[in-house]
Amino acid sequence: MAYDEGLAERIRDRLSGDPDIAEKRMFGGVAFLHRGNMAVGVSGEDLMVRVGPDNTDAALARPGTRVFDMTGRPMRGWILVAGSALTQDDVLGEWIDEGHAFAAGLPPK
Repeated sequence: MAYDEGLAERIRDRLSGDPDIAEKRMFGGVAFLHRGNMAVGVSGEDLMVRVGPDNTDAALARPGTRVFDMTGRPMRGWILVAGSALTQDDVLGEWIDEGHAFAAGLPPK
């Protein structure tokens, strides 16, 4: 499965100042990990965001979001944001910052 390289590049640009970020191919796309914990990623044209179980409902109330479900079992604490909802850099930046903050708060792997 191909992924939106333009979206991945926008994420790279946003996270480039953090030396603890690593990029890894996962789920047929690309993931961005903070000290081994996945923060955000790109799957197809969508953004995967790790928001945490306590923030899932609030995240799903925002435009362009849906449950992250690749295997028939929703992944708790994760959401997908449609690429069409990410045309504005500030909206994408908010999602990246949210996923990054959650992953940064976890113990390193």
